[in-house]
Amino acid sequence: MQRDRRKPRRLWPYQLLLFGSLIGLWYGLTEYELLPSFFFGKPVLVVTQLYHWISSGSVFRHLGVTILETLIAFSSGTLLGVGFGMWLGLSPLAAALTDPYIKAMNAMPRVVLAPIFALWFGLGIWSKVALGITLVFFSVFFNVYQGIKEVNPILLANARMLGASSHNLIRHIYWPAALSWVFSSLHTSVGMAFVGAVVGEYLGSAQGLGYLILQAEGVFDINAVIAGMVILTLCALLLDTGVTLLERRLLFWRIDSAPEPR
Repeated sequence: MQRDRRKPRRLWPYQLLLFGSLIGLWYGLTEYELLPSFFFGKPVLVVTQLYHWISSGSVFRHLGVTILETLIAFSSGTLLGVGFGMWLGLSPLAAALTDPYIKAMNAMPRVVLAPIFALWFGLGIWSKVALGITLVFFSVFFNVYQGIKEVNPILLANARMLGASSHNLIRHIYWPAALSWVFSSLHTSVGMAFVGAVVGEYLGSAQGLGYLILQAEGVFDINAVIAGMVILTLCALLLDTGVTLLERRLLFWRIDSAPEPR
């Protein structure tokens, strides 16, 4: 376990070197017009755009709106996914009754719901939150449901023989089993929550990073578009890091099964 924790400290110089190499390649290809800068932008101009947004403070209002929408969608979708996943995982009859409807809703491209949510909830943050919830919910739901179904029946039988009540089974067996699956889905759900917020802002909004990127696309400013994507990526990475830290805190009992390097 100690070796595993030291891996990131040994790898980060190589990760930075790879990142710098990719940026250098991008710079060289666009600087010498091997790739047209009109379509691919230039690293220097992207950094200049980021500096202008940050120094003027104009980006923070849009960033705050997008982050608020993302956090609400992420937390609400996670809670709903965990709740329904636990309920249907523990209730075979309810799972059988709702199975065709859940599969139908999951098969539906959720992005097409964005115009409907805009009609229902207006062009404020709640239409974006609703779209984000639909994207996060199914990712969490199916993982929790599968985690409940994967619980070892022998373990359940032994616990019942020792007198465990339904409450004890949920608390000490089902919930710990589902928790690992929850966090495996949350890393994906972070990006999905941002997708819901940004797509909703694309379709109708007067603020947010999606709106800012859309305005840049309207004037063919590829450097501003890439700058907006950079900000979105950094925010998603920060939120994903928070999920990782929470996972380590709550799943401290989990043992890494990967073999030790020799």
